[in-house]
Amino acid sequence: MESWVRPLARVLLALLGLILWGAAAALVFGGAFVILTYKNYKFSFGDCFLLVPGWLAIASAFLLLPTGALAICISTRNSRYQQGTFMYLLLVLLCLEASSAVLAHVYSDRMSSELNNTMGHLFHQYNETYSHHPGSRAVDVIQRQLQCCGVHNYTDWAEAAASQPLHTGNIRAPESCCKESYSDCTGDMRQSEQLYHRGCLGKLGYRLQFVMGYVFWCCIVVGFLEMLAAISNGILMKHRPFQDFRILDSATFS
Repeated sequence: MESWVRPLARVLLALLGLILWGAAAALVFGGAFVILTYKNYKFSFGDCFLLVPGWLAIASAFLLLPTGALAICISTRNSRYQQGTFMYLLLVLLCLEASSAVLAHVYSDRMSSELNNTMGHLFHQYNETYSHHPGSRAVDVIQRQLQCCGVHNYTDWAEAAASQPLHTGNIRAPESCCKESYSDCTGDMRQSEQLYHRGCLGKLGYRLQFVMGYVFWCCIVVGFLEMLAAISNGILMKHRPFQDFRILDSATFS
């Protein structure tokens, strides 16, 4: 049995080294996606700790590069120093990825419940007259990028206008609700075919769930691959034990 276990461990470790390089690219993509999502819609999230899973994923990705290189080197030439360093890096990576996966899961559930309140407040404070205000500009950015209108749907702007003490019969939505194909759109609610109908809450919530879910499952899969790499490295270490040391008798030197 031992005749084929060690060659199999070598081949598996070399293959896992290449896969870990690919996993690094996947983690970089996921971490960057989390960071960009927060920066684009930070007025809707508010909690800057949402960035933590993204940065942890990127840190794991950079550590995966030397880890994958060590896996390939160990598969061709056994070195106790390389094997020990490899095990240490795997331990650090497992800690980082476990933290990133847990935080991504926790923040995904928590932010989904808080998003309704934060977006409702943000849209309620919107003032088209002062569109340069950061809050109003954030609403316009969200509606243009996600191609949505209102919190739940485009009729939210009609309800908001009706609640104002001074409003005219001509109810308008922000021009950021207009579809790109209608260049002459002014946001008139009577011309609803020119407006996006879906609300921004559902679209932003879906994007948040997708991004956090992607980071979560990337960390889980990469962690499983690292466990396989640790087992393969352990098999190679077992079949090449340390040199036996003997305590020399003092009489030998007398």
